[in-house]
Amino acid sequence: MRLPRELIRELRVSPGQAAGLASRPTDQITTGWPGGGGARHLVEQDLAEFVQELERAQELLYAGAASSVLVVLQAQDAAGKDGTIKHVMSGLNPQGCRVYAFKQPSREELAHDFLWRYQQRLPARGEIVIFNRSYYEEVLVVRVHPELLAPVSTEVAPPPERFWRRRFQDINAFERHLHRQGTRVVKVFLHVSQEEQRRRLLERLDDPRKWWKFSPGDLAERRLWDSYQRCYEEAITATSTSWAPWHVVPADHKYQLRALVGGLVVEAISQLDMRLPPPDGPAREEMARARRELLGG
Repeated sequence: MRLPRELIRELRVSPGQAAGLASRPTDQITTGWPGGGGARHLVEQDLAEFVQELERAQELLYAGAASSVLVVLQAQDAAGKDGTIKHVMSGLNPQGCRVYAFKQPSREELAHDFLWRYQQRLPARGEIVIFNRSYYEEVLVVRVHPELLAPVSTEVAPPPERFWRRRFQDINAFERHLHRQGTRVVKVFLHVSQEEQRRRLLERLDDPRKWWKFSPGDLAERRLWDSYQRCYEEAITATSTSWAPWHVVPADHKYQLRALVGGLVVEAISQLDMRLPPPDGPAREEMARARRELLGG
């Protein structure tokens, strides 16, 4: 069995590489575990280690306050975004971590460019921010539903292909700017199968404790599965860059996808030059005086 630590680098979509979501027959798409059979406890052990590593890395990130991390989670409904955030980020200090789930844009947000509302939620130096859905909705859901562009676009509906190509270019430029400013962008697509999504939606209907998670809109969007897969395919292929690559994570088994996402975040943070800031001369003298005072009672 191959464990998450051995697999995470294989999940990356290289620049120019097709994402492989809609261009191959469904039975060839990897939504299950790519590491072969094996014991669940070994995968969960990897996740536990990643959580501990992430906790230590966040402390360095927060103390150094020189870089930041933006985690972008995209997926179809019921793919496991909320549970992934809960389990992978469980050891983080809330002072240095924020999560945003973007809903329908407000009138004020629609009055600005399509990236504006996401820019308001970017991480400060030393922070980790998770986007539960993100600016990629602006080339996904609005592409499947072009009528949503009516308040913000002068293009005819549906917009021509150049409209989406320009948005891809804007996103790439935006992420390159973030990278140059010290923000590591970790983009993850949780790749769930249509059959597994059906099972999870039924589970929500069968369990009264999960009714709050269900929306009739989930079924309406599910009927557009193929359209969403094509849009994800093109968006991921067009925006997986050397500075902000996409990672396609098999999501049919929740405990496995959580371990893989944990490994991806740990790997991204480990690539940053993090270290505790050394005190300068005056700070050392002040600490020495404080120590003498405290020892003196």
